[in-house]
Amino acid sequence: MRRASRSPLPWLAGLLALYLLWPVAAIAGHLDAQSLRGLRAGPVLSALGVSAAAATVSAGLIALAGIPLGYVLAHTRSRWMRLVGVLVQLPIALPPLVSGILLLFVVGPYTFLGRLTGGTLTDSFWGIVLAQTFVASPFLVVAARSSFAALDPSLEGVAATLGHRTLSRFVRVSLPLAWAGIRAGLLLAWLRAFGEFGATVIVAYHPYSLPVFTYVQFGSAGLAATLPAVLWSLAAAFGLLLLGSWRTGHVRLAGHRARPLPAATPPGRLGASERLAIDVRRRLGDFTLAVSHRAASPHVVVLGPSGAGKSLTLRAVAGLDRPGEGTVRVGDRRLDGLPPEMRPIGYMPQEFGLFPHLTVWEHLRFPVGADAGRARFWLARLGLDGLEGRHPGELSGGQRQRVALARALCRDPSLLVLDEPFSSLDAPVKAKLRRELRTLQRETGVSTLVVTHDPEEAALLGEELLILHGGRVLQAGATRDVFARPASPLVAEILGFANVRTGRLAAPGRIEADGIVVEAAGTALRPGGTVAWQVAPDQIALDEQGPLVATVLDVVHLGAEREILLGFGSGLRLTARDADGSGLTPGATCRVRIPATAVRVWDSDGAREAERLAAGSRPA
Repeated sequence: MRRASRSPLPWLAGLLALYLLWPVAAIAGHLDAQSLRGLRAGPVLSALGVSAAAATVSAGLIALAGIPLGYVLAHTRSRWMRLVGVLVQLPIALPPLVSGILLLFVVGPYTFLGRLTGGTLTDSFWGIVLAQTFVASPFLVVAARSSFAALDPSLEGVAATLGHRTLSRFVRVSLPLAWAGIRAGLLLAWLRAFGEFGATVIVAYHPYSLPVFTYVQFGSAGLAATLPAVLWSLAAAFGLLLLGSWRTGHVRLAGHRARPLPAATPPGRLGASERLAIDVRRRLGDFTLAVSHRAASPHVVVLGPSGAGKSLTLRAVAGLDRPGEGTVRVGDRRLDGLPPEMRPIGYMPQEFGLFPHLTVWEHLRFPVGADAGRARFWLARLGLDGLEGRHPGELSGGQRQRVALARALCRDPSLLVLDEPFSSLDAPVKAKLRRELRTLQRETGVSTLVVTHDPEEAALLGEELLILHGGRVLQAGATRDVFARPASPLVAEILGFANVRTGRLAAPGRIEADGIVVEAAGTALRPGGTVAWQVAPDQIALDEQGPLVATVLDVVHLGAEREILLGFGSGLRLTARDADGSGLTPGATCRVRIPATAVRVWDSDGAREAERLAAGSRPA
């Protein structure tokens, strides 16, 4: 057998590591008692103190302005800000000597700033700080921009819907989540400032920083005289890198569980079941959203396939995406002119939008004005007792969903807005949580707007249904009416109806479809045209006296029921459901009855739509 080939990667990695470590190890052979005594010498300690102090001041100034700059660069897409992002990285690409010369054109003794400050900006401690800040800033700015850009952009939006303004969202959400990358950038900036020589020697030769002192010693007394300064540089850099390598996990609420939680305060009814009225119009590239509806019920569900504009509609209601034109009202209050933090809305996005750095209890207390007693009530009501000290990464999918729902309810909203609230959950968990949400709808009185692509979920949670496709409303009305009378084959498909087919209306109530005749009751369409028709699987009866003959193509057992794929005539296929335990097998022949009262019929427009669906295309 051939031996497995070994990867060259460890060898290449080891070669570079050896090259980087060899010079550090080589210095050990040159140490002696004199060089070690030199570590306590006044000049080298003074230079060390100057470099460390200047680097610390520089790092503080860089953090004060560089973190906000990185945040702005990460959240601004204009061409001018992209240009700024390139320009602030120039000190990395420039030779440090050139950077020092550039600084002299701004802070030199004969410049406006130089004369204004009496020349104190050069050849002084502050000159060292200025030089270090110029060359070290890009390390933090680049790290901060990358860290902020890597964050889930929906988290700040969630924080906004919980009442937090821009600065609060930055401090409480974005900064903690980006801190690991920012800390690394800050560490690199301090080390770059501490070791800066080129710009410093141009702008501030005195007092000696450690790199300048090392250079002077090397030029005047040779290599051996630099050993104390080199050792201090190695010690400072190694110590800071070692400190920066420590990984601090989430701060545990060690004392939280020791303290008793407050008494629960039941919320009563959150709202007066206020009705939602929306008129949202928005254009994004080739996609146009135009949704206008005044709800007659407090619980509205928007149902549609992916890309229909459901989430965009919901974000416009929550204030996270302002409509190009239109209005949003909840009850008598007009909301479209308000920022998300001012809207009386509880928002739960897809994937729940939990903050990784906060515990369950901190999530429930996060909404502005959240009452501790109310948070305690929802903690217990949604089955989260005992989980208050855990972070989202320590929770199951169902537990995370409950935390997100409890957090939204802690704001006492007038409207609860849920974007695909169960899409990422397993079927058993999903079924249980759907029922719990339906119970909460009745208990709290809060109005709800739910976005989903699941017809079963829509039927369970919505008193009123909007069918959305391609950015427009295909049908709206009471849920039972929409399910009973879908306006088109496309609506029927979105509702999950099977067996949407086309045929020719040969006579009143008589449809010819692929070699068979289907009777349809109650249709007033003119004979001779093409129509679309549909029959529910559970309405197709396997009847030994039935007028239609079918071939069994496939049988799927679904618990007590079975789903049977039937072939008719010259290619027509229909799916039937039968609760009879005695089964058919593929290839068998059976007789079928389709009641005329169970057949829905649409006109020629619906037929063309059904043909497009059958061909695999979806009209916009």
